[in-house]
Amino acid sequence: MKFKVLHKSPGRMRVDLFCDRVPLDDADLLEHYLLGVEGVLSAKVYTRTGDAIIRFEEEHRDRVCLALQKYSKDKVEVPEGLLEHSQRPLNQEYTDKLLAMTVNRVARRFLLPLPLRALWDWKQAWPRIKSGLKCILVEHRLDVDVLDGTALLASLLMEDFGTAGSVLYLLGVGELLEEWTHKKAVGDLASTMSLNVGKVWKKTSGDTEVLVPVSEVEPGDLISVYTGTLIPFDGEVVEGEAMVNEASLTGEPLAVAKYKGIRVFAGTAVEEGELTLVVKEAGGNSKYEQIVKMIEESEKLKSNTEQQASHLADRLVPYIFGTSLLTYALTGNLTRAVSVLMVDFSCALNLSMPIAVLSAIRECSAHRITAKGGKFLEAIADADTIVFDKTGTLTKAEPRVRGVLSFNGMPEDELLRMAACLEEHFPHSIANAVVRAAEEKGLEHEEMHSKVEYIVAHGIVSAIGGKRAVLGSYHFIIEDEHIALPWDPAQGDPWKNVPKDCSQLYFGLDGKLAAIILVEDPLREETPATIQALRDLGFKRIVMMTGDSKNAALSAAEKAGVDECYYGVLPEDKAKFVEKEKAAGHKVVMIGDGINDSPALSAADVGIAISGGAEIARQVADITINTDSIDVLPVLKEIGNRLSRRIGFNYRFILGFNSALIGLGALSVLQPAQSALLHNASTVSLTLASMRSLLPS
Repeated sequence: MKFKVLHKSPGRMRVDLFCDRVPLDDADLLEHYLLGVEGVLSAKVYTRTGDAIIRFEEEHRDRVCLALQKYSKDKVEVPEGLLEHSQRPLNQEYTDKLLAMTVNRVARRFLLPLPLRALWDWKQAWPRIKSGLKCILVEHRLDVDVLDGTALLASLLMEDFGTAGSVLYLLGVGELLEEWTHKKAVGDLASTMSLNVGKVWKKTSGDTEVLVPVSEVEPGDLISVYTGTLIPFDGEVVEGEAMVNEASLTGEPLAVAKYKGIRVFAGTAVEEGELTLVVKEAGGNSKYEQIVKMIEESEKLKSNTEQQASHLADRLVPYIFGTSLLTYALTGNLTRAVSVLMVDFSCALNLSMPIAVLSAIRECSAHRITAKGGKFLEAIADADTIVFDKTGTLTKAEPRVRGVLSFNGMPEDELLRMAACLEEHFPHSIANAVVRAAEEKGLEHEEMHSKVEYIVAHGIVSAIGGKRAVLGSYHFIIEDEHIALPWDPAQGDPWKNVPKDCSQLYFGLDGKLAAIILVEDPLREETPATIQALRDLGFKRIVMMTGDSKNAALSAAEKAGVDECYYGVLPEDKAKFVEKEKAAGHKVVMIGDGINDSPALSAADVGIAISGGAEIARQVADITINTDSIDVLPVLKEIGNRLSRRIGFNYRFILGFNSALIGLGALSVLQPAQSALLHNASTVSLTLASMRSLLPS
């Protein structure tokens, strides 16, 4: 691709792409391509001017220039949803609307004769006047619609068309900005929530299951879905029973029973059980429109601040009317009374507060954080207790198998192969480690077991070669399943071979312990710094809860720097702890990645799921971290804190500034046109300020 460097500085350059306008799809492709180049920190393509700004690590400048030279849109691999969910068409649409609204306002003001302008203003104001009359006469409510309609009607009757036109224009701009920001935030959120399923278990002949890409699945195919995974297609259950969480489509958190003959939908998650379904729509894995609709209709999007702002705005309307009537009664001056009516608190409260919250949600998306509603960001700011799961959360998302201890004489590789055959059906970091270890050793296998049953937070039950096979925690294998320990005292103590800092998977075969699989689960490099940063940002109590063994848990807790550590806990224990802390008056944040974390994620004031974990955890959680690092958690907390401060400032400014305008209007210091201009200009300015990023660049 040809380009010309227009300006350059250390770590930044602006390039001319040699075209007057860049097509929207081409701009998205080029941005995606540049962001994939090593050393590129950010890239922004401007469609109207035909240029781009690229920020990069200075030592990679030559690499960036070479990548631009080699760029060809035909050779770019386009991720699913990149173009379909692009925000560029939306941004261009609303930019054009705002420009057209401004041009029309200026043109009418200076080109239309007064009689025609008066007719236009009456035509534009009538729907708002009608809405106000309906509120007071039919619905018997005194709210902001009545105030807006009264102010416009008074201006028009006084033939103050300049003021009426300004009020109409600024109200329109405010509504347009709110609608634009709302749609953009919802679109960002919905695209993040859209499915990202790569492979599925497809049934072939008999009961054989093969892991295949979703692109190879067609209507009529049979696929199996297990506990903790997403249902990737619309279909009908032909075998099995399960409890399915449909919150991603309905907004309802309670699971629904699904069994033979019942329809299931893409994007819902299996909480417990397993299903075999016949695919009805192979393209059903993109439920984008339904997700958008769910988000827009869900009360989750409404924060407490937004609801309070709306109620406060309506409660203040009678006082504004009362002040206007009192001003007229004391002075007999209609102009002064109308000046008071030109000022209301509703515009600023109803615009700036939702936009501040939605902008914060959008800013979270820029940091690869998906917040499903404004109230969760507010809860993050207020929270004083944070609870972490250990495995896959405080520890690396990719633990590794350190070794296999055989207790039945079978080769270690054969035992690992059997365990991997069972574990590959279930999405958990420890299960992934076992499967990965088998792959690295080239231990391929056919499906060698019968039906696999997953028992949440305990383990797996199946049969291999007619022998009962169980795999899971010490509690499950030894205490629940009563697997015999084949210790031979003459051979010494086998526990000497078990490293204290490893997690242990117990594998029982035919009623006897066959092996212990040692899983190295090292702490993430960023964990200690993240814990300290969260403490500095306001968390008073940082807790780690895990089902792991005592030694492994205490070792991780000491390195991480948490305040409290609980080990050997079950899912219900985590949920009970969260409920207990909430009952004691604490605001609790829970962070996890597994199926066993789902009850606690649901119970917490804010549940946060980590990328790479079970789909059910991401569905249940209120916030999802879409990156492999937890160092974005302080960023999330800082966004919540700054949003809280911005909202507080907005409240104080709106109440103080508009009260001053009402007083100045009542004293005749300000005329109606001036009151309207200052009020609406301050509203738009505050709204624009609320759209700014909360964090420094």
